[in-house]
Amino acid sequence: MRKSKLHQLMLTVAYGLVSVALYWLLLANSGQLVEFANRTHQGEKMLFLVPIVIAFIFSYVHGTFTGHFWESLGIKAAKGSETKKKGS
Repeated sequence: MRKSKLHQLMLTVAYGLVSVALYWLLLANSGQLVEFANRTHQGEKMLFLVPIVIAFIFSYVHGTFTGHFWESLGIKAAKGSETKKKGS
């Protein structure tokens, strides 16, 4: 296995494990998130940022994992000009 393929595989596994850990943490702390929602409803308006930050973190980690996963299988996204229909 070439170094770049091994490196790609290691990144895929690492981001996959981080993604699984984030989902586990989300489920393990779901009660706290409900509490934040209740406190936001009661007037602590800055707590609305907590789920937004969590969503951005999940989006980054899971998106990066997915990108590395497909690249490790040899599937890459089409370039912008290749996705246009002929004659357009």
